[in-house]
Amino acid sequence: MGLLDNKKIIIMGVANKSSLAFGCMQAIINQGGQVILTYQNDRMKRSLDRFVDDSVLKVECDVAKPENIEIAFANIAEKVGKVDGIVHAIAYAEKSDLDNKVTDGTLDSFSLAQNISVYSLIAAAKYGHEIMNENGAIVTLTYMGSERAIPNYNVMGIAKAGLESAVRYLARDLADKAIRVNAISAGAVKTLAVTGVKNHGDLIKISDERTVDGVGVTIEEVGNAAAFLLSPFASGIVGDTIYVDKGTHLI
Repeated sequence: MGLLDNKKIIIMGVANKSSLAFGCMQAIINQGGQVILTYQNDRMKRSLDRFVDDSVLKVECDVAKPENIEIAFANIAEKVGKVDGIVHAIAYAEKSDLDNKVTDGTLDSFSLAQNISVYSLIAAAKYGHEIMNENGAIVTLTYMGSERAIPNYNVMGIAKAGLESAVRYLARDLADKAIRVNAISAGAVKTLAVTGVKNHGDLIKISDERTVDGVGVTIEEVGNAAAFLLSPFASGIVGDTIYVDKGTHLI
């Protein structure tokens, strides 16, 4: 028996086999859950089809517009009925906003980062709770750049701070729906998202060196934590940010 037997979980943001969201997908399936994936566009759908079985439901959802999330979740409910959880693994910032100083950014690029990285979680909760069973859970992915001034993370760090704040307020507001909301602050892993950060190799190297055993965290370890937070075993964890970085944040 698994932690998520007979549970249906929406995962937003699986990009490839090295993504944190893919680690979450594997862990959820290993714990008996059924996954439903959302993807941004046809190009991402073709990529998903290369490594995700056709038996997995895939639904288009470009989170740049909240109405797309509403439509996608309605489509999911029509096909599989009520769901039990959501994994939100979506973030975006213009490359120039990562390479340059925060003061070099524009209002448009700042707003785009906030919209994709933060408001998409709020919209997913808004429309997701309507199709979610009681005792459901929402998990999003963040990074300690929300609390520390990480080199070249810049506007994304500001967005992650907003994301973690949104987790706390959503956890309060969805409590009457018996839905928990939490975040995982994952260590630096070589994913497609991290490669957009200038000198990302140095970032990963330093992060790995600061773990308690000198070995970096894996997508499997992050996925296992997500599966736990989605399960009834985590019923007492609400509105929190859980570090899954093998102690990098301790030093």
